[in-house]
Amino acid sequence: MCGIFGIANHVEAVPMSYLGLYALQHRGQESCGISSSDGTGVYTQKGRGFVRDFFSESVIGKLKGYSAIGHDRYSTAGDKEDGAEKNAQPIVVKCKFGTISLAHNGNLNNFQPIRAALEQAGATFQCTSDSEIILNLIARSEKDNIIEAIKDVLPRIKGAYSLLILTEKLLIAVRDPLGIRPLAIGQLNGSYVFSSETCAFDLIKAEEDDDLYLRDVEPGEIIWVENGELHSERFARSPFLAQCSFEHVYFSRPDSDVFSGRNVADSRDLMGRLLAREHPIDADIVVPVQASGAQAALGFAEESGIRFTLDLIRNHYVARTFIEPKTTIRHFGVKLKHNPIRKRIRGKRVVLVDDSIMRSTTMRKLVRLIRAAGAVEVHVRISCPPTISPCFYGVDTPTHEELIAATHSQEEICKIIEADSLGYLSQRYLTMALGRRPKQWCFACWDKNYPAGTPQEFQVV
Repeated sequence: MCGIFGIANHVEAVPMSYLGLYALQHRGQESCGISSSDGTGVYTQKGRGFVRDFFSESVIGKLKGYSAIGHDRYSTAGDKEDGAEKNAQPIVVKCKFGTISLAHNGNLNNFQPIRAALEQAGATFQCTSDSEIILNLIARSEKDNIIEAIKDVLPRIKGAYSLLILTEKLLIAVRDPLGIRPLAIGQLNGSYVFSSETCAFDLIKAEEDDDLYLRDVEPGEIIWVENGELHSERFARSPFLAQCSFEHVYFSRPDSDVFSGRNVADSRDLMGRLLAREHPIDADIVVPVQASGAQAALGFAEESGIRFTLDLIRNHYVARTFIEPKTTIRHFGVKLKHNPIRKRIRGKRVVLVDDSIMRSTTMRKLVRLIRAAGAVEVHVRISCPPTISPCFYGVDTPTHEELIAATHSQEEICKIIEADSLGYLSQRYLTMALGRRPKQWCFACWDKNYPAGTPQEFQVV
């Protein structure tokens, strides 16, 4: 669920990319990197950690040029424990097309058989990430220019990909034919900007009333900026889309417009309202699990008429526990990250609203925290359907066996998390909250329907 950012033909391309990655830091905290181009060379700096920690003035000073791409990494494919350094992006290769740097958001389902075939043909790899096979395929293409080479390669890869590619002369943006991962286009004083989310545009705009957003990179579209001019071509068309609904449920920032200008806060607010209609309850206060549950909790409170309170306090200096790679830290992080206001919760019937339940460990500990603070009842409401399937398109969800809803009924889950009641938003109401027809969205987490297939389908037996 990485964040990617790019800007073409801007005198401050590198500082702008730094700010863009800063705005997208919620999408990945394991590593970060920027590649820049001055028209004659491509320069790259990348490493482990947060943007603010890795990119010192001395590191930024090593990058130069008028175009740049950047990447915040959140590991899915590739090593988690010791691979943050070697799998950091952008990934760079040199070939007949010059120096090529690539930043990838998504997951490729057929990368293992392709990688095996490439290795058998003599290819070598720098890292374990699936993203590198794209560069290998481009480098081996028999086409005469890089745009034709990319168009030649894309039909061979299956899965989710939003890509930014930088060469000495071009900045290229690509989105897969199903549009699974987001990628927006903006314009800043004549320069073109690309970002996983529009919140990055808000950070770099010159005036508060500026609106940089132009449109999304269309599913199946390749865009390239050359000599300041934007060029576009569709390399594939699909009869349906499969935009990731989890972007609106959990991952994207609420101040972003994701997928054709759809505001995330609006979606979450409506999820909460519909959740209150679908699972009404008599209670005293509505408490969100901050921060991703806050907007849905507001909608739930306004729809139900139950008072909204911020009585479960979040420590904002702790990283998001759901995407923390080490299980030991994830479990410890529950108490480290949240603390109830006992005097305000004591004696109350509490509706605890969150975006999802994965393993149930976190929610059970939160319910216990609320009860220990003196709540007489704790009713849990979740602003998406039960998560019964792992994601193969870029979200590092647990395995099928680890997902509590895959192996337990709703009633059983309610007992496991020790709540007085449990209600999930149905897929029907989620579709209403997203404001699009079902064929516009990927619901694989909740219905096991994988529109771009699964890795198992591409394995060579």
